[in-house]
Amino acid sequence: MKLGSSPQVGQLVRILKGKDAGEAAVVIKVIDSRFVYIADGDKRRFDAPKKKNIQHLELIPFISSEVVDSLEETGRVTNGKLRFVVMKYGASAGSSANERGD
Repeated sequence: MKLGSSPQVGQLVRILKGKDAGEAAVVIKVIDSRFVYIADGDKRRFDAPKKKNIQHLELIPFISSEVVDSLEETGRVTNGKLRFVVMKYGASAGSSANERGD
């Protein structure tokens, strides 16, 4: 994580530490300067998010406007939207890896 950058609601992150290392998730709530709640809509649902230290996350420079709008309007986001955002990121990351030949 770069110094001076802070996570925002709706931002995509990659988990660096813990049993979910290497997986992507979406920030659904910023608790303070050190901790956020993340969910992916599959293993971690919106109703049972994971509290993570931001030092254990890689912030991806993508913020889902769908997730942000849903949270602002209703205070909730569907697990389907979270899965869609994570899947869309995974598909784009996978295609760039194929282009590089990795």
